[in-house]
Amino acid sequence: MMRNPKWLLVLSVLLASASCKTAGSNPAESGQFGTATSSRWTDSVLASLTLREKAAQIVWPFVLGDYVSGDSPQWRRLTQHVQQEKVGGFIISVGSPTEVAAKLNALQSMSELPLLFAADLEAGAGFRARGGYFVPNAIDLGGAIVFPPEMAIGATGDTTLAYEQGRLTAIEGRALGIHIAYAPVLDVNNNPDNPVINTRSYGEDPELVARMGVAFIHGLQDHGMIATGKHFPGHGDTGMNSHLALPVVTVSRKRLDALELVPFWAAIKGGVGAIMSFHGVMPALDSSNVPGTLSAKVLTDLLRGEMGFKGIIVSDAMDMQGVLNQFGAAEAAKRGISAGIDILLQPVNVSETIDAVVAGVREGRYTEARLDSSVRRVLETKRKLGLARNKLVDLNALRFLVGDSSNVQVARKVAEKSITLVKDSLRQIPLSIPGARVLSITVARRPDLAAGNAFNAELRSSLPNLRTEFVATENAALHYSRLIAAADSADVTIVSSYMGHSWDALTVSAPQAFTNFVQSLAQQGRKPIVVAFGNPYLLQQLPWVGTYLVAWGGFPVSQTAAARALLGKTAISGHLPISIPPYASRGAGEDRAIQLR
Repeated sequence: MMRNPKWLLVLSVLLASASCKTAGSNPAESGQFGTATSSRWTDSVLASLTLREKAAQIVWPFVLGDYVSGDSPQWRRLTQHVQQEKVGGFIISVGSPTEVAAKLNALQSMSELPLLFAADLEAGAGFRARGGYFVPNAIDLGGAIVFPPEMAIGATGDTTLAYEQGRLTAIEGRALGIHIAYAPVLDVNNNPDNPVINTRSYGEDPELVARMGVAFIHGLQDHGMIATGKHFPGHGDTGMNSHLALPVVTVSRKRLDALELVPFWAAIKGGVGAIMSFHGVMPALDSSNVPGTLSAKVLTDLLRGEMGFKGIIVSDAMDMQGVLNQFGAAEAAKRGISAGIDILLQPVNVSETIDAVVAGVREGRYTEARLDSSVRRVLETKRKLGLARNKLVDLNALRFLVGDSSNVQVARKVAEKSITLVKDSLRQIPLSIPGARVLSITVARRPDLAAGNAFNAELRSSLPNLRTEFVATENAALHYSRLIAAADSADVTIVSSYMGHSWDALTVSAPQAFTNFVQSLAQQGRKPIVVAFGNPYLLQQLPWVGTYLVAWGGFPVSQTAAARALLGKTAISGHLPISIPPYASRGAGEDRAIQLR
């Protein structure tokens, strides 16, 4: 019996490739969506479903990828979703790779029909499938590959890297049992105050966002996973978080055509399999003051009719205040289906949402035929992905596909090429002081266990006199006077900010106490080097800082890349895909060559 891991890996990849080709790995090429004739399997299944079972196929709950025991309330609830409610799929969230895959296999095994699993894989499969950190030692438990955020890809200007991210996301994601990536973000982030998109976007240039987005879509869908462009018709020019309230984008249709809609047109032309809606109002498209998720003018007239999209339309999470505040959960579900939504994602209550979809048919809000069109898209997706034949993944092969060292190298390349030196008026980069006493100050939220770890470890490899300090933003002001004193005995002071990145921030602004601290360092001649691992627009609050480096994200791969760039171990070649008004224009960035030692 052959036991060579490399042989197993090659065999697994060949089998996966053959399966993808048979199942239609590229949704655009395979005719997966909107076909005039469907398979006998799809027709047979659709004909066998009751009205309520049809409704359940398009209601997808949220599930964590964590371990839970079989008699826990969480597992009993999942069992009910699958066996009693008969939902058609789930959105999967964080967990270790093996637990995610095992959990999805278990859910598939208890379901009569194959389930579809989707996840927000904006930064690779590791954006959801990582082991996290073990406390109190902050031991990195590893996982799938995490790429820098999309804006880092935009900073490289390299569509090949965008394609590679899509390719590896699909390979690792499908090995975990995930079929749909809720990525790429096609929003054009032209508003520096945007608290929810920010670095999740490729940038502020619609043509750049279109090029990078389409490259990612092709990389993903060429390798067996469905891409989802989001958030249609555009979430970039907002200053409000749609998780908490209803954003309103008051721009003209002409502006929408020239900016927000450009990447979505390109994605549709490029064959994107799914598009996610925006929980926000655009009066230029619908003056009734309802969010796009609930607007037939946006989803049916514009997206389906004018733009010709034939794939799956999935709602953004239905438990967000952007849709709940006006109508409540049940009415929002009915309005969503009436508007053209195919999948109601992450409802507040699964059973009540299914009942609401059924009630919409019986009340004459929409026809059963309208519901059937969405159910058919879901079932056809399952058939085209080969789930009617094999819905489980091989847990033994997972270790040789997820987190592979060659995949890690691609993520490192992206991170290194993305590092952007926006400003270096004193020519401090690369660091070139032999035996320098360097003070590295990390400013981050207390729960951010990863902040500074990889960055300082890489710095320490070349700077034996490195001193590190961690300052929790929750009580940072209490420590600033002590740190100013500590900087007096340092040759170089590096201030790394993890504040204001879009995944957990309610605001992109840094506290005044922080900006006062950095200004004090500058005024006392400490020449602070500021590294932005969070909000890249931080320079607007620190215009007097002499050296400003943007790393785009706080994942370990970006931390290591930033440290290597500061040390001169790697070249610096990134350029801003955004402007930082009025201090830096789009395209700005100082290049630095590798410093030979």
